[in-house]
Amino acid sequence: MKLGFIGLGIMGTPMAGHLRAAGHELYVTTRSKLPQALLDAGAVACASGKEVAEAAEVIFTMVPDTPDVEAVLFGPKGVAAGLQPGKTVVDMSSISPIATKTFAEKIKALGCEYVDAPVSGGEVGAKAASLTIMVGASEAAFAQVLPLLQLMGKNITHVGGNGDGQTTKVANQIIVALNIAAVSEALVFASKAGADPAKVRQALMGGFASSRILEVHGERMIKRTFNPGFRIGLHQKDLNLALQGAKALGVSLPQTAGAAQLMQACAAQGWGELDHSALVKALELMAAHAVAGEPGT
Repeated sequence: MKLGFIGLGIMGTPMAGHLRAAGHELYVTTRSKLPQALLDAGAVACASGKEVAEAAEVIFTMVPDTPDVEAVLFGPKGVAAGLQPGKTVVDMSSISPIATKTFAEKIKALGCEYVDAPVSGGEVGAKAASLTIMVGASEAAFAQVLPLLQLMGKNITHVGGNGDGQTTKVANQIIVALNIAAVSEALVFASKAGADPAKVRQALMGGFASSRILEVHGERMIKRTFNPGFRIGLHQKDLNLALQGAKALGVSLPQTAGAAQLMQACAAQGWGELDHSALVKALELMAAHAVAGEPGT
């Protein structure tokens, strides 16, 4: 197929690469420099989202936030300007479910399909093509894009209509954030009490407290490897979406609000570009105690 991909960051680049490796024609654009590896693999550089949409049958977007998706789709020389009836837009960003429904209505009014397909799994999952993908779309649109999504992910679920994929992703981000906060508190407590946090983590991995967060991010907290797989700033954005949605629905999310405040504390310290496992640093500040020393100390 002729595919388009807009947004070639740490997630989008490997995702687009899998589509190209499967033999599809690939038309790309991004706001920064185009990755040379994709161009070397045969991807065609385009000057705008409009050009991508004119060339491709299915157009994927993978950008940071709701305003970015709106700009890519409906801004000057945006995707909408290049669409023709029968084409499909697949947004794989993590954005507002409410805005997603509005975007879908506008794209459908042009005679095209709209799919919201946010992902979980981070840079590692993007590179391994093992992402979890949560899809909001019509049955027909889901059937059309499923073979393409299978090139990028393993656990692919059609949740419901437009917006439901984004709602699922917000729920995912709530669970992940609260797990990171729980692991952070446990390791800060154990370390300040004088226990070896690495051995505490090892012991907990064999019990009911075991989790993927304890396994991966617990290790990051101990080894101080906070280079981003998923940045605090982006997770903070997702929790804000959760709290905005909760306000609209009249739902109380007190633990989510607490995790959002910890991420805000990290951002205030200039740590917004670190991996979200660095949330532990906010708790370490309050405890005046780090889980472990920095490498080499």
